[in-house]
Amino acid sequence: MTLSAHGRPARILLLGGTSEIGLEIIAALRLPEETEIILAGRDEGRLTAAAKAIPSPVRTVRYDATAVVGHQALIDELFDLGELDLVISAAGMLIPQVELDTDPRLAGVMMQTNLTGHVTTLLAVAHRMRAQGHGTIVVLSSIAAIRPRKANFVYGAGKAGLDAFARGLADSLHETGVRVLLVRPGFVIGTMTAGMPAAPLATTAPAVGAAVAAALSGNGRTVWVPRRLAVLAALMKLVPRSIWRRLPR
Repeated sequence: MTLSAHGRPARILLLGGTSEIGLEIIAALRLPEETEIILAGRDEGRLTAAAKAIPSPVRTVRYDATAVVGHQALIDELFDLGELDLVISAAGMLIPQVELDTDPRLAGVMMQTNLTGHVTTLLAVAHRMRAQGHGTIVVLSSIAAIRPRKANFVYGAGKAGLDAFARGLADSLHETGVRVLLVRPGFVIGTMTAGMPAAPLATTAPAVGAAVAAALSGNGRTVWVPRRLAVLAALMKLVPRSIWRRLPR
């Protein structure tokens, strides 16, 4: 795929700069060495470690998905330094529902991270990409967005909101030269889900990265990982609520 315009080196921003999936997407793209990668996240130590594994020039910046007041300024600063060709919005957290049930504050933090922060940041990104006339935004949704379950309904609600936002954003950017790619993986085996039993059609971060890289080479707008997950999602919508609420997970 061609990431840059006018023959210059591409610039890529990963929001949630230590995200396993986000880093696997970058690795799967097999980018030219001159591509500039910007890793944006909260943990300076982990950002530095992630940067060392990337063969391209890497810059790290401070980004907190919950600090919505500063998102516009950060995005403007990065675009003022040069056009951004690809923005991967991968910030996220997963807190067990049982903990959220007794600590609503944590639920608020998770919603800010998984939904609100994406909205405020990507609106700023979309404005600048619309002005430059090109660019791609990758949004990491989830199968959990299709029909939230009682075992993780706060997480599912956040992903459902993000999924709807991404689809609306894509429509608003139609014919502007800016593309939104919505990614809907299933249960991803990795650090975030460590200790949890894998769900049916589980996948891995490298598999998601490879699927996204392939999708970016085409013209698709939505990618399911694995592809069979799309069938499962359609079936999920047909289950009567009286049965759905009895499912253990």
